[in-house]
Amino acid sequence: MTQPENLTAPALLGEFSYELRPVERGYANRTLYINLNDNVITEKPVSQQMKDLFTGGRGFALKLLWDAVTPTTRWDDPQNELVIANGPICGITAYPGSGKSTIVTLSPLTENVIDSNVGGYFAPFLKFSGFDALEIQGKATNDVIIFIDGDSGKVTIERDSLEAVDAHLIGNALTERFGGNEKGKRGISVLSAGQGAEHTRIAMINSTWYDVRRKEARFKQAGRGGTGRVLRDKKIKAIVVKFTDMGGDLNGVADMPLIRKAGQRINKEITDLDDVQNQMRKVGTANIVDVMDHFDLLPTHNFRYGSHPDVSKIDSKVWKEYFTQGVPDGCWLGCTMSCSHGVDHFLLKTGPYAGTCVIVDGPEYENAAGLGSNIGNFDPQKVLELNFYCDTYGIDTISVANCIAFAMECYEAGQITSEHTGGLELKFGNGAAALDLIHQMAKGEGFGVIVGQGVRYMKDYFAREFGADPVFMHDIGMEIKGMEISEYMTKESLAQQGGYGLATKGPQHDEAWLIFMDQVHNLLPTFKDKAEALHYFPMWRTWFSLHGLCKLPWNDISPANNKQTKEPAKVEEHVENYTWIHQGVTGIPTTTDTLLRQSERVYNFQKVFAIRMGRVGRQHDYPPYRAMGPVTVEEYESRKERYDEQLKRLLEIDPTGMTTEQKMTELRKYRLAQYELMMDAVYERRGWDSNSIPTLEKLHNLGMDLPEVLEVVEKARTSIA
Repeated sequence: MTQPENLTAPALLGEFSYELRPVERGYANRTLYINLNDNVITEKPVSQQMKDLFTGGRGFALKLLWDAVTPTTRWDDPQNELVIANGPICGITAYPGSGKSTIVTLSPLTENVIDSNVGGYFAPFLKFSGFDALEIQGKATNDVIIFIDGDSGKVTIERDSLEAVDAHLIGNALTERFGGNEKGKRGISVLSAGQGAEHTRIAMINSTWYDVRRKEARFKQAGRGGTGRVLRDKKIKAIVVKFTDMGGDLNGVADMPLIRKAGQRINKEITDLDDVQNQMRKVGTANIVDVMDHFDLLPTHNFRYGSHPDVSKIDSKVWKEYFTQGVPDGCWLGCTMSCSHGVDHFLLKTGPYAGTCVIVDGPEYENAAGLGSNIGNFDPQKVLELNFYCDTYGIDTISVANCIAFAMECYEAGQITSEHTGGLELKFGNGAAALDLIHQMAKGEGFGVIVGQGVRYMKDYFAREFGADPVFMHDIGMEIKGMEISEYMTKESLAQQGGYGLATKGPQHDEAWLIFMDQVHNLLPTFKDKAEALHYFPMWRTWFSLHGLCKLPWNDISPANNKQTKEPAKVEEHVENYTWIHQGVTGIPTTTDTLLRQSERVYNFQKVFAIRMGRVGRQHDYPPYRAMGPVTVEEYESRKERYDEQLKRLLEIDPTGMTTEQKMTELRKYRLAQYELMMDAVYERRGWDSNSIPTLEKLHNLGMDLPEVLEVVEKARTSIA
């Protein structure tokens, strides 16, 4: 691995020493505050009320950010914070998927509060170093490195002296610098972005761990919402945490045997069943590429279609061959799911690292679908090269894939021309042009910079500067609330349309993934069924981010008898596991309702936070029509039998003799009306009014009736009335 040459001792700008003390029942009982305006570093206590109402993880991060900003604060104001939190269960090693960070900030993409989760060792090491969360406010004058030394109890802010500008080099260089020997490197985790994060709004943060077999720092990504842009706007080159005295009992738990009971049960399932279920230990999330294609759910050509005849070139069998097999690939200790696969010794052919062999993290499903079929690229080599450069430049793969796909469709539809793109021929399938755009984003030059500002930005820019049709672009621009939609087709799943449209932060599947329940298995036939699913699953999925947990062990492995249970989608045996783990860590008697109530408090608080920052009303909860139905004649004709049959069965319209445009108009009216009815049903089930505002009764019931919360809600209702 090529290392940067300049590793000279940096200048010390700020220093803070603190008392090392053990974690108690999952909590370090304090948070770390850093202000880069004046290099002040201090600690804050965690109150019992904060635990009771906000639990930990995302909840703590949201509360800290709420207290730091005002309704007029914007993402690039010094007042904005970058908050990284763990959670009370985070860091246990007896149950898989227990090492997640949640990062919360005001987003440059959505211009509202955002959360994004990431694996790697940062979150557990932060807790064991003494802190339940890290909040960073202000802006440095020049690039800095923040170092949290959990071995000695010292936090420093150092002027950056590192020549490396991209994450794969930054991670390795700082692991070497602060770790030293092999044991030391195992105790280092680094958060960083890359040069692309300085020029785009779709930037992300990488989180490392040291892979002892590969002798390299590898990383996972907090991809959504532009967190990496905030990191670099604050002139943070990297945040490093060190904790080398690692063990399996550092959480100060109440009942370790109960935790082990849950761990033994799921670890046996993974050992016995993973190979015949999803092969997470061999393929990871990329196992579903061919499944999505089979069910017409794989986004293709900017979500126009759900399948493609060339998908076999990028399906799970292809990635299984690329991934190094036979090595544990967990991104936290004790994770037997081991799904963080990589492609070793990948030879880059473009960009500043051409001719270099690197490790590519993934591709995950989202990368294979987004950087593959959604831009019409069925060359696995280009998928991998795009994947690598997005990661090291600090660019979110989901957002950039949708941005490129949107630009390609606009180009093919004549909305923009090669004169606008700087000569790039942005046609679907042109993977080389996609790479050119990525490299332009990193350099801060060319048409790539425009694409890197996001789909919402492009819609406005193309209309204003190039005379493109705003109505057409609104229909095909796959973003909601300013954030690009994750890589699943939703045309035939009303519930998943709601899962995206009604998601608090923006359209990310970690809130609700209901396509199979709704479209494939038809388990949600009524609006009441859909509303119940769009209440339960977002609340349940929120819970993981309160505790620093990965969702994959919940439902990407399932008990042998799960299909015979009353509600297989809930994987209730695994929900029971989590009640055991929660009780085992905290000592609090725990039921499923305990967990859901924790989530519902924080979910509604985040909803009110978004309202506080200006997102008031149901108009923010609609997806683009491309997510709901066919926008173009070509789309309709590609699924003509399906759509004609729906006109007959659902609308009692005989399509014989109608033009395609006429049929599209009737279908559109029907689908839009269905979405309105579903919205009303979901609002009612969640305890919100028809304007997507939580009711006072709901907030009282949850105990989230803090005066500052009620003030926001009452003001919002008055403004609409």
